[in-house]
Amino acid sequence: MMTEKEYSRRKFLIRNSIFGAGTILSLGSVNSLFADTFIQKNDLDLRNANEPIIDIHQHTDYSGRNNDFLITHQRAMGVTTTILLPSGRPLNYGSTYYGFSNGLQASATGNEVCYQYARLHPDEFVSGSNEVPDMPGAILEIEKYLKLGAPVIGELKFGLDCDSKYMQDIYELAQSYKVPVLMHWQFNMYNRGFDRFHTMLKKYPKVNFIGHAQTWWADIDKEHSDPNILYPKGKISAGGLTDRLLTEYPNLYADFSAGSGLGSLTRDEDHARAFLERHQDKLLFGSDCSDKLGTGNSCLGANIIKAIRKLSPSKAIERKVLHDNAKKLFKINS
Repeated sequence: MMTEKEYSRRKFLIRNSIFGAGTILSLGSVNSLFADTFIQKNDLDLRNANEPIIDIHQHTDYSGRNNDFLITHQRAMGVTTTILLPSGRPLNYGSTYYGFSNGLQASATGNEVCYQYARLHPDEFVSGSNEVPDMPGAILEIEKYLKLGAPVIGELKFGLDCDSKYMQDIYELAQSYKVPVLMHWQFNMYNRGFDRFHTMLKKYPKVNFIGHAQTWWADIDKEHSDPNILYPKGKISAGGLTDRLLTEYPNLYADFSAGSGLGSLTRDEDHARAFLERHQDKLLFGSDCSDKLGTGNSCLGANIIKAIRKLSPSKAIERKVLHDNAKKLFKINS
């Protein structure tokens, strides 16, 4: 790590080389150049060391975001440990909708990119494992990274039935390695058959499943009747399918990430407070955010953290959701 004097001199030289010479660069180009230079390891001291945060849901090269901004984003949010969720490899398969869903439909990159990025930043990042489930050799590919220490399989975001043979092969692998699986639920698109998912929870009681995305959060509402509405608004009646599954199955958890997770908290704050109280040991913070800055209204992750802090009925519940539950589930030493 460079000393403070060396860091200041480096910043001075780079600034002069760009602006002193009259070079005209776009703001994006300047930000990209300075992202890694100005965000030093010492910036971790700016965060409250007594309140670490674990983000269970991030991606490399997310929607084209340079990975220098990934670390900037996470530090700005106050995240101390991030789990990277790889995509499967790009394939022209039915399960990827013939390439439409490659890169998790967000240009995210795969196992090796995530693994190497985590190796470069071992104090802040860990990498999961993933592959297109019906690709020949998928289980061997996932297992390769589980052997290297991946604490989760996912994000599983493929056009397959949740109880298909290919998905069950992954559940069995997760059971063998004692790691959770993270699933993206989107009606008639990804992990089809949410109404049958309880059969998998029963069949694989030793596998910890994590639910995420539009259908998952829409179905916390007992009155949600149209599965084509992926981002419902308004008041929520407790007792929807997601709510019931979380209550009935000890091996099921929920990931608050993305716009669907944020919406589940903000559309009905009274319901959110009760939901946080009711499922406090099974809720996890994830950002799933492609923003570059990690602050402001455009940053989903920062706003999810804000909502959790505002709506948690107690400080103890807030800490469970932002850190403690993930630390236990993923066996993270932070």
